[in-house]
Amino acid sequence: MEVNEAYYMITFWNFNKALRTLEEWQPDCWVQVTCPTTEDEDFLTGELGVPSYFLDDIRDKDERSRFEYDEGWQLIILRIPYVKEVRSRTPHTTIPLGIILKKGICITVCNHETNMMIDFVSYQQKRNMGFTDSVDLVFRLFLSSAVWYLKRLKQINVLIEEAKQNLDRAIDNEDLISLSRLQDSLTYFITSIRGNETLLSKLKFKLPVDELDADLIEDVTIEMNQARETTNIYAHILDSTMETYASIINNNMASVMKQMTSISIILMFPTLIASIFGMNLINGMETSWWGFPLVIVSSISVTALFYWIFRRRTWI
Repeated sequence: MEVNEAYYMITFWNFNKALRTLEEWQPDCWVQVTCPTTEDEDFLTGELGVPSYFLDDIRDKDERSRFEYDEGWQLIILRIPYVKEVRSRTPHTTIPLGIILKKGICITVCNHETNMMIDFVSYQQKRNMGFTDSVDLVFRLFLSSAVWYLKRLKQINVLIEEAKQNLDRAIDNEDLISLSRLQDSLTYFITSIRGNETLLSKLKFKLPVDELDADLIEDVTIEMNQARETTNIYAHILDSTMETYASIINNNMASVMKQMTSISIILMFPTLIASIFGMNLINGMETSWWGFPLVIVSSISVTALFYWIFRRRTWI
């Protein structure tokens, strides 16, 4: 599960040589906004002049990956992996990360506190190199998202392997619900990764890319391809696992129905014999002392015979 969503912060970073915080905004700094408050949005739209509808688009959790240009402002929406509560309908999902660019301004906005962004800042501080420019920052965010998709996919694979190991025990509804949740998560992942790949191919021509950026883009492309292929592989494995679960359930149901049918047939013969001899007709046994014992012995014998037959055929 990701860290608490009720964590609000706006941070100014100087990233020219090494990533370090600033007390206030300066030109050519990175403004990192997490779970923006009304005051944070007022600062962005009032002080920096960010178009308000940019923030509305980033706030939309279903916003697709895309690039938009408006009077010098550039909006890049990147979908990144996010983990919700364990009992959530889709514990592994994706959310939009907004990147807003203009000459001298670089802003990232995310309405959730994510482990990816925390790790991104920590890793860049360890590198102690900063970013060459805002374009370098953008593509490193793409690279970080691809790496985190792979991390989340490994977690999903662990859950799939656990489900496969549980095939030899009794299957309940909770198992199927868990697999269905993982299937939804993989659907979100593959859709978001494909959208990010399409966006990356557009940014090669929309942003000023130098030789260093070209090398970084190649690394991002490799990681994105790996994430997409891994998602497809795990989706196929999950589909196969769910089909196996369904086959086991059908076989168990058929076995139960066969047993119930066999038991019904066995119990039918005592009832039939009792019904025949219980008819209000003269059969010569109504006054005989041996009539009742004969019915009992016949019922037990026929029942035992068919029980033995069904047992030999493993129907019960």
